[in-house]
Parts: sequence; structure tokens; C-alpha cells
Amino acid sequence: DLRGEKLMTRLVQGDVGSGKTIVAFLAMIMTAENGYQSAIMVPTEVLAKQHYEALTKLLEENGLLEQYQPVFLTGSNTAKEKRQIYEAIASGETRMIVGTHALIQEKVIYESLGLVITDEQHRFGVGQRELLSEKGETPHVLVMSATPIPRTLAIILYGDLDISVIDELPAGRQVIKNCVVDTSYRPKAYAFIEKQVEAGRQAYVICPMVEASEMIEGENVLDYSKTLRDALPESVNVEYLHGKMKAKEKNKIMERFAAGEIQVLVSTTVIEVGVNVPNATVMMIENAERFGLAQLHQLRGRVGRGSH
Repeated sequence: DLRGEKLMTRLVQGDVGSGKTIVAFLAMIMTAENGYQSAIMVPTEVLAKQHYEALTKLLEENGLLEQYQPVFLTGSNTAKEKRQIYEAIASGETRMIVGTHALIQEKVIYESLGLVITDEQHRFGVGQRELLSEKGETPHVLVMSATPIPRTLAIILYGDLDISVIDELPAGRQVIKNCVVDTSYRPKAYAFIEKQVEAGRQAYVICPMVEASEMIEGENVLDYSKTLRDALPESVNVEYLHGKMKAKEKNKIMERFAAGEIQVLVSTTVIEVGVNVPNATVMMIENAERFGLAQLHQLRGRVGRGSH
């Protein structure tokens, strides 16, 4: 598409871990090689940071880092950092911009935006996508999604997009097994999680709510963490994560989980999009009936990202 006669507007749909990110990075490199800037917009700061680090590493390994100077732009940059980043973008000193929807704010002026990539499409409105496109002189558009949508529905939702599907997984990935059980299965599930942790792996437990509520039946993150701490040996570090926590706390917990300091993470769906911890092999979802299909699919994609 990038080498073709007309503008690219393409949706790449592929299961979690099928390699959409590398496709995006290669397109960004190709854009830079041709003298244009590219921007990739991601829904959460945690994921944006992971993308930025992965991109930087790829460029570094191939001796392109100095040349393209990627920058990382989110709402939590300090005013001074933002000023420097805006200057680098406007002057064209940077060829690659990774960030959250901070990328589409008025103050961001691009020197020559030739490619716009949005990751996890369903998290951005059409308006946000258009805003980013308008920042360039009709740039190429690449949209990535891991949520499987039947082709007919995809055509209705994204009528303006061509659709590509990546339908295979990278070498060494294993198939994820799913089973639905009732609550009497809990002791068995805990024992299974304990075994996995003993083997050096990590686990997610997902609850629909942050704290107990009189109105709604369902497990909540705070009480559930206590239950798990009692049920599992003391050597197992259980922590929780939810959307009401401050961004700093959330990032800290995620970093500790990624570093293997936390074995079991009890969380709401805040981890639904793009958290990459290859060592996590089990996910237990409480009150699964409370989640939508796209959500369950996204959640399931957090495990099975490694060789175990």
C-alpha cells in the first residue's frame, strides 16, 4: 500500500501476539526512510510506553536510533518535556512519534506526517482518528485491532477501510485452552495457580468490580485480594490493580508485575488492552457473564504471550 498509487486506509486484524506491532514498526521505518514522519496512537500510557521501548530497541539494534529520534508523548509528560517534544515534532528532528491521544492535541504540529497508525481501534472514536489524519497532508492510515470481527460486520463498521487478516501465530506460541466452570471449582483453580507460581510463572485474576456494592452481585478486587492471600502460601505475592488508582500507582504495579516481583495480579479490566507480560500463563475470570465478548477476547490475549 505504501508503495502504491493511492492512499492506504487499512485495518489489520490479527489475534493478540500475531505480530501486528512489528508490521506497524516496519511501516514506520519505511515512512521515515522516505522522509516523512509517522505517529502511532495507543489508548493507554502503559501500552504506549511498551511500544515506545520496543520501537527504540528495534531501531537501536539496527543502527537507526540516532537518525529517527523517536519521541514518547502522553498526558503525563511535564510541561518542559512537552515543549521539547513539540519542538522536535515541528522541526522534523524526530521521524517517529509514539503516544496516547495527546498526539492529537492542538499544540502538536507535525512537520510532515505521512503515516498514522491507531492501535486497538475500538478504543478510539472516528473523530479522534480523523483529528490525527488532519494533522498530516492526507497521510496513509493503518488501523490495528485484535478483536475478531466477522468480515461482514467489519465492512459495515469500517466501510472506508481495506481489511487484512493475520491468521497465524509466531513460531513457538501455544494454543490457549479455555474452560468455563462454576464456583465449586475454585479450590482446584487456586491449586492450579499455586502450581504455576511454583514453576516460576505468573497469573491474572479478573473481577468485574473494584469494591463491594450492595446493588450488584459480583466479586470485587479489594476483597478478592484478601481471599487469595489467605488461600495461597505466604511466599506468593498477591497485589491488586484497578482504574480508580492514580496513574503512578498503576504503572508501578504493572512494572513490578512485568519484572516478576508480583506473582498474582487481581485486577479489573484495566489490563484489557495491551499489557505484555510473557511470563503470565493463567487467567482466572470471575463473573465472566459480566463481560462482553470483545472484552473477554482481549483479556484472554494477556496470557499465552510466551513459550510456556
